[in-house]
Amino acid sequence: MSTVTHLDARLAGDLAVRPLQPTIGAEISGVDLRYPLTDEVRDQIRATILKYKVVFFRDQELTREEHEAFARRFGPLYPHPSGPKAPLNDSAGRATSIHRIAAADFKDYERARATADADENWDAYHTDTSWRLVPTWGAVLRAVTLPDIGGDTIWVDAGLAYNALSDDVKERLAGRHVTHDFRDALNAVGYDYPIVSHPVVRVHRETGEKILWVNFTQHPSILGLDRSESRELLTLVLDQYRKPEHQVRFSWRPGSVAFWDNRATVHYAVRNYGDFPRVLERILIAEEPLYADL
Repeated sequence: MSTVTHLDARLAGDLAVRPLQPTIGAEISGVDLRYPLTDEVRDQIRATILKYKVVFFRDQELTREEHEAFARRFGPLYPHPSGPKAPLNDSAGRATSIHRIAAADFKDYERARATADADENWDAYHTDTSWRLVPTWGAVLRAVTLPDIGGDTIWVDAGLAYNALSDDVKERLAGRHVTHDFRDALNAVGYDYPIVSHPVVRVHRETGEKILWVNFTQHPSILGLDRSESRELLTLVLDQYRKPEHQVRFSWRPGSVAFWDNRATVHYAVRNYGDFPRVLERILIAEEPLYADL
């Protein structure tokens, strides 16, 4: 039997949370994202994200202005540099911080994969903006154009993935850093950013949970190890990401919105819809830099 948690009506009205998996994924209902959130509702949504890592809303027909206004309640917005040179505009013609996620753009990535070294061809589990020294903390993704079937997205509880490692592997990963290299995509649109490394095992700054955090789309290599040992350990990480017990899988439909914590998850787009021109629109929410990040 599914469980629905009704939040305190004095704080959040009719807001309700239905967990989809024990530790990751929950649907939130009872809120219309077209309208401004009270502080109480905003805080309840954020608390649910910290607990379940990714939350989903259904039947939310948002304009770009409303999408931005909702995301901005959770922090300053970060416009992704690999988005279109001409920013996506709202209905009044104002530039937005929205980044289009389009099937057509993925073809360039596929061509690059086809010519890459075999050691670079990993399953594309990733997190957003991990190539930055201070990655964005949150992402709000809205369905725009969807196939009738297919095109799900999978999120992984990266804390659960870490906990499932053997003690020996945890010891081998302790203190290790892995590269995040997004220069190919940035250079293609006229930007540059140095290669960054982050701990393979990060500590979530709000929950204190240990997170297994590798971006398999950004040329990962564990520093201080030879190529074979790095690949061995990265394969063990990927094995944990692939386990269904560590995942939630979301089927999109019109009006769907996903909001996730980049610091606690990785995700994977299932591209099983042929040549359909699937489009979603994403807004990233900046993290506050701390001294330890610099």
